[in-house]
Amino acid sequence: MADVIVVGGGIIGLTAGVRLAESGASVELWSPVEPAGTVSAVAAAVWFPSRSEPDARLVTWAGVAYREFAAQAHDGVPGVRMLPTINRSRTEPWWAPATPGVEMHFTAPAVEMEVYLPWLQERFVAAGGRVERREIESFDEVPAGHIVNATGLAAGRLCGDPAVHPVRGQVVLVRNPGLTTSIRDEERGLYVHPRSDDVVLGGTFEDGNWDLTPDPAAREEIVARCTEAVPELAGAEVVGEKVGLRPARHGGPRLEREGRIVHAYGHGGAGMTLSWGCAEEITRLVDLDKG
Repeated sequence: MADVIVVGGGIIGLTAGVRLAESGASVELWSPVEPAGTVSAVAAAVWFPSRSEPDARLVTWAGVAYREFAAQAHDGVPGVRMLPTINRSRTEPWWAPATPGVEMHFTAPAVEMEVYLPWLQERFVAAGGRVERREIESFDEVPAGHIVNATGLAAGRLCGDPAVHPVRGQVVLVRNPGLTTSIRDEERGLYVHPRSDDVVLGGTFEDGNWDLTPDPAAREEIVARCTEAVPELAGAEVVGEKVGLRPARHGGPRLEREGRIVHAYGHGGAGMTLSWGCAEEITRLVDLDKG
């Protein structure tokens, strides 16, 4: 039997699995879907503690993740790079201490999840981790002595936590006309993130909306708003759109140990931004020496 079973195969579950396996633990990861089927795969995934309330924990976790992604970009990890970013917010963000040089212009890690998540799963397996395509209805089904609950929205049901709720996000993908800088404006809910072949235009932030069907009106509004902010996008061909449900939680992420379970959910739209920092905290909280 594994020392630890991580339940959840998005960015939080995978990074936790990697850290635990590479620390010497025997780890299984249970998820009903491949990484491409998780909400993490929908994310624009540019480092930024988006829509987060002031919380000292987030500064720590985001800082760890920033440094890890920067090192991975330097090492040529697939899908990871450092992206020049313009922050058009009117005030300095509360989390500025998490990264150097956050003013109006800074450099942020950016991840193309379609490439990165499979690489991360391969790294987990290479460290001795095992993956099972499995969904649970209760943690009583999990035999391991230690459980990491990285189930995202499902944590609301599994933990009876009424603070968990979806925040619907719709993005539009357009062909990249040559953009190399990311633009953000939190007050307007606007972001333009260039990738290798396309540009992610966002987005919507719809609290409590479970609908995964793309909204044509929202698509048109997103394209118009982003084109107004970045005129170079005028006429860019729309090549796709995505809808995802951010696993948010009133009161912020829950990361704590409860008996044999380490809960790690409620990251909202900041999963990538907090991932490696949370993975370190999860590994500390599991504490295999405690049995």
